Amino acid sequence: MSTLQEQFEAAVAQSKNLPERPDNMTLLKMYGLYKQGSNGDVTGERPGMTDFVARAKYDAWAAIKGTAQADAQQQYIDLFNDLNG
Repeated sequence: MSTLQEQFEAAVAQSKNLPERPDNMTLLKMYGLYKQGSNGDVTGERPGMTDFVARAKYDAWAAIKGTAQADAQQQYIDLFNDLNG
């Protein structure tokens, strides 16, 4: 049986080949879970109002601040499995 880290890395790699592109809110959720699962809590300054994409990504990551890395990895895997069918 592979470790959670290996399952997470496999899900991240395979997420680029999903049968259907997820909507933007789902993509932001995946991004937040990926960053939390990879790096832990959000760091750095929140991007300015003019950088909409970076600000949305930062907010998605900041929304799950405090979630354990292992929990974020498992949530990412579960979300990927739901999307992958």
